[in-house]
Amino acid sequence: MQLEFHHINVVGDDIDRLHNFYTNVLGLADMPVEMFPRTEARAGAGYDGDIKFATDGGMQMHLAQRDLTVAFRNGQSLNPVARGHIAFRTDDLAQVLAELDAAGVPYADYGTAFSAEWHQVFFQDPEGNVIEVHQQVAKA
Repeated sequence: MQLEFHHINVVGDDIDRLHNFYTNVLGLADMPVEMFPRTEARAGAGYDGDIKFATDGGMQMHLAQRDLTVAFRNGQSLNPVARGHIAFRTDDLAQVLAELDAAGVPYADYGTAFSAEWHQVFFQDPEGNVIEVHQQVAKA
């Protein structure tokens, strides 16, 4: 099982203002939203909030509109867009889940509800910080 840092998710209410800050003030590069195929949100599943992306050339920043109802609508116990999260990409999500199960760490498996190309799982560290681990799936 290999983990690598992938992105930091920052949530807010004004995504254009956040994106402007990170790209125009701090000088990160814009990443076009077309680079991230989203799963279409529908009643009872998904996320249709505003989202933009920026990068330093290595790490990504995902700037997402705060939505306190995402977990409830998706039948999950953990909300990744309430306060933000850090994310890792793995080449073996099944092994990550086995490790979490063995350690008694509960997780919310969103599958591809948010991204058409990533299977995403969210859980919390011992201090309550939200962590995402995802594995790339076949392109839609």
